[in-house]
Amino acid sequence: MTPLSAFDKTPRTRMVFGNGALVRLGELAREHGARAMLVTDAGIVKAGHAERALNSLRSAGLQVELFDRVHENPSTQDVADCVAVGREFQADLLIGLGGGSSMDTAKGCNFILTNGGEMKDYWGVGKATKPMLPLIAIPTTAGTGSECQSFALISDEKTHAKMACGDSKAAAKIALLDPELTISMPHRVTVLTGIDAIAHAIETAVTKKRNAISTVYSRESFRLLIGGFERVLRDPNDLEARGYMLLGAAFAGTAIENSMLGAAHSCANPLTAQFGIVHGHAVGLMRPHVIRFNSALVEPALEYRNLYDGDLADRVSVLLAEARLPGKLADLGVTINDISSLAAEAATQWTAKFNPREVTTTDFAMLYEAAM
Repeated sequence: MTPLSAFDKTPRTRMVFGNGALVRLGELAREHGARAMLVTDAGIVKAGHAERALNSLRSAGLQVELFDRVHENPSTQDVADCVAVGREFQADLLIGLGGGSSMDTAKGCNFILTNGGEMKDYWGVGKATKPMLPLIAIPTTAGTGSECQSFALISDEKTHAKMACGDSKAAAKIALLDPELTISMPHRVTVLTGIDAIAHAIETAVTKKRNAISTVYSRESFRLLIGGFERVLRDPNDLEARGYMLLGAAFAGTAIENSMLGAAHSCANPLTAQFGIVHGHAVGLMRPHVIRFNSALVEPALEYRNLYDGDLADRVSVLLAEARLPGKLADLGVTINDISSLAAEAATQWTAKFNPREVTTTDFAMLYEAAM
């Protein structure tokens, strides 16, 4: 058994799970406000999910406003646009409906609406000094687990730096998990978000901040995600498997909140920034190499074995292949000449310091070379 670390855990987010659970939105929202702004994107509107949410809210007697201009990888401009609408509407409740981008935009908006200033003022942890509006988070993808996290990841519109802005007051009051909402995901989104969620489960299991609470969520999320992923690849309409994926992603998000991430995410962010490789693909591709790197230490090796009784690195590589995702950086336009700049940027990433094994710039270069 591994040593137990100290922890201080207070559940902040009520989790409501079930097929068709979206119908309960109005009932749940009425407990927290009267003027609800729904934050989402055009794709969710097109799929009909936003209208269903608005109808539930109106039926419960709430005044509603729709902000549907969320973009992938939201920027400070996206947040500013959302704040302008929320301020004019005088929202007293925010609802993030969609993938991580919608939920992050809603959280970012919440910081500025309630505490003023700019997003950069909240870069870091615990910098909001005033109470924040209640938030209901409704994921339509099984990936980021943002619904169970207190962080908003927002890019600076000018510098493109990704700012992780975290505060316990930003955590959702309710995470509403309806597997039926994930059926409409395109195949590629299903694959990439699923790989991302699996990476979260694996990485949170071994970080320096892991503890008894995070470990429970890491292991259960991995069990659910592995059980659902291949089934969803075979049959996208398998609602039970979709439920496994959605709940697994939420549990992985909870694990992140109690543990943190590590070197695979540090490797992934430069690949996204420099080559436009989608985050889920980037982190999944780097994950086997980081597993092997960390397995040189006894405790991470044991934790990996607790997740999967076999070669976990090979298992992740097989998942990438089954999802028909390229498994080599060379297939994605990366060359040997790019490794130096990638490694230098990876070494500056915040998550690197939580990796169980210290990672130097030279180590990052070695990891990228292994992934070529």
